[in-house]
Amino acid sequence: MKQSLQLRLSQQLAMTPQLQQAIRLLQLSTLELQQEIQQALESNPLLEQEDDQADVTHSDSSSTQESDDSTPDNERDNEVLDTLDALEQKEMPDDLPLDTQWEEIYTAGTPSGTSNDYAADELPLYQGETTASLQDYLTWQADLTPFTDTDRAIATSIIDAVDETGYLTVSTDDILAGMGDDELELDEIEAVLKRIQRFDPVGVAARDLKECLLIQLSTFPTNTPYLKETQLVIEHYLALLGNRDFRQLMRHTKLREETLKVVIETIQSLDPKPGLSIDTEESQYVIPDVLVKKSGEHWQVELNTDSIPRLRINETYAALGQSAQNESDGKFIRDNLQEAKWLIKSLESRNETLLKVAHCIVDTQQAFFEFGEEHMKPLVLADIAEQVEMHESTISRVTTQKYLHCPRGIFELKYFFSSHVNTDNGGEASSTAIRALVKKLIAAENPAKPLSDSKLANMLAELGIQVARRTVAKYRESLSIPPSNQRKELV
Repeated sequence: MKQSLQLRLSQQLAMTPQLQQAIRLLQLSTLELQQEIQQALESNPLLEQEDDQADVTHSDSSSTQESDDSTPDNERDNEVLDTLDALEQKEMPDDLPLDTQWEEIYTAGTPSGTSNDYAADELPLYQGETTASLQDYLTWQADLTPFTDTDRAIATSIIDAVDETGYLTVSTDDILAGMGDDELELDEIEAVLKRIQRFDPVGVAARDLKECLLIQLSTFPTNTPYLKETQLVIEHYLALLGNRDFRQLMRHTKLREETLKVVIETIQSLDPKPGLSIDTEESQYVIPDVLVKKSGEHWQVELNTDSIPRLRINETYAALGQSAQNESDGKFIRDNLQEAKWLIKSLESRNETLLKVAHCIVDTQQAFFEFGEEHMKPLVLADIAEQVEMHESTISRVTTQKYLHCPRGIFELKYFFSSHVNTDNGGEASSTAIRALVKKLIAAENPAKPLSDSKLANMLAELGIQVARRTVAKYRESLSIPPSNQRKELV
């Protein structure tokens, strides 16, 4: 094969850094965007945050100084304005081409947490942070318990073997073997385990569900109604209770229906997974990007301007770009000025696109805002993309992790998109509306005779909505509603 050098002219698409920044900002959530802006403010001296109060103060002080010595200030202001005008002459497009089909994936970094260690001979103070793990909480209680050195070592081994739900994941024999002390006996392991099981939350370090519930039940007052009957059901008939086979349960326990109802209510007050009561994750707060409220007969849509800081160019620093005495300083200022202008323009374009898409969603789903989710209309990304004349990928970025606040609550913009099901009258019904109907029908059912998926499908057919039983089951599961045999209750 002969090798040769050739010159060829060709055209190809390439994403500029500015376009990449615009697309990345478009798909960031409000919290992520706030972090991005804060980083830009810290790294770019040409950027500053607008402060209305500071503007008023600055305006007042400027007017006072102007009366005293107007000539030097006017000359300096004119110099700043001339410099900015000169910089503005540099070529810069008015609109950012956000509507692209690029499938770029950006991930926002998450800060890593830190933990504080304490010496073994110090008394720790539990601060009650939501990020503390279950093991940390149990260890804190163990440190406050008068254990011997041996018992404390056993307690540490037990706590390390507790999972997030609060159950012991290894046997006491394994704990004994892991201690490596031939003089230890199994009774000592059991004694320490019983003490830990009384820690908060009560029932932690249990080996199975039965033991967990019985430990919690043992803390009830002795005059609790039907306490012995409740203990009987937990010890011997949990399987029947789990299957909601109340007839067999009454036959085996010889309990009347009224008594069994009280027993079941007592058991339902217990926590089958006590470890989950200790919140080990930080709360995730949602800041709405769009505010929707009704004014007269119309729904108004506006951006939540308080959630994002307003930025502007620092004119004093910008003026130094042309008067810098050395080239490196001038280049630094000009580069940062260009980055600041691109960031501000990207934010403006993001807001315009978000507001435009939100307007289309609200106009399409007005029935939802008026009457609720049963009146949600079918809507797909292509519908909004056609209205705003953008690509579907752009609409997907705009509606991901963006939230809308209205009188009915806070919803992600993607919530308003759903597939459709044909109706008997030739129309279409949203899958979200069908789920709402399924939820409504189940809420009104007879608890003693809950509706099966087939019955729900027949009831929807009577309303003109033809869906298969499997589809109903899928909608029910998406609502975290158990099947009919698990919803059966004693009336």
